[in-house]
Amino acid sequence: MTPFEPIAAAPDESAAVSPVERACWILKAVAGLEETRLTDIARHCGLHKTTALRLIGILEKEGLLHRDPDTRQYALGPEVARLGMAARERVDWRGVVRPALMRLSSRWGDTSIFSVLSNVELVCVDLQTGAYPIQANYQQVGSRRSLGAGSSGIAVLSALPEAARRTALQRITAHLQQFPGITPDLLDERIAFARANGYSTLLNVVVPEMGGIAVVVRDADGWPVGALSMPSLASRINAREREMAASLKQEAAEIERSIAPLAIRAR
Repeated sequence: MTPFEPIAAAPDESAAVSPVERACWILKAVAGLEETRLTDIARHCGLHKTTALRLIGILEKEGLLHRDPDTRQYALGPEVARLGMAARERVDWRGVVRPALMRLSSRWGDTSIFSVLSNVELVCVDLQTGAYPIQANYQQVGSRRSLGAGSSGIAVLSALPEAARRTALQRITAHLQQFPGITPDLLDERIAFARANGYSTLLNVVVPEMGGIAVVVRDADGWPVGALSMPSLASRINAREREMAASLKQEAAEIERSIAPLAIRAR
């Protein structure tokens, strides 16, 4: 599967989508959603509740999911942590990006985040909290966010080749329904801005008076592998947007130089 292979509009009815793929969707949904009841998971994954429940039952049996009997919310199970201890990233992202995050947060006072691209989502792999008393960040290490749901996702979308971007936009449509302010027209406008200026912003859309500014990070072939972003109060970004963008671009370039010799994507 290529990173942006199209998914059928009704995946639960498609014989081409295997149960293993659907189980993977469920695990990623539980890792990234704030509300993780059965209905939330099924809606996010585009699955019928009966199908989602059957797969969730198998994942629970294997220790990959756990259900809180009081809240009825699902969480990743202990077996996921055990598998994680055996996993190895091709890049030590935290080792590579931590100096950049520390410089950004020290200079600007806001939280800085680095997220890596995983299919049509961004996964936060490291962040640094700033000293400013009001922080606009709602992410933590390991949290997932759909492309298009913030400035970092828009930065990545703007850097994709046209065909891959169209496919990604088709695949994230359902995920973005939880953000009524993120309309197709707004996405088109924000992507066009990012392509023209080399950085993206999304202000007063997901949360009033808050937003973010971001730049894409590419591999040696020019393919987007992640994004460097700073969530902040919208007023703080508006007051110093160009300077923040220049600082993010400088740090992104340094990260790109660090990862250039490494094989990041499967060829």
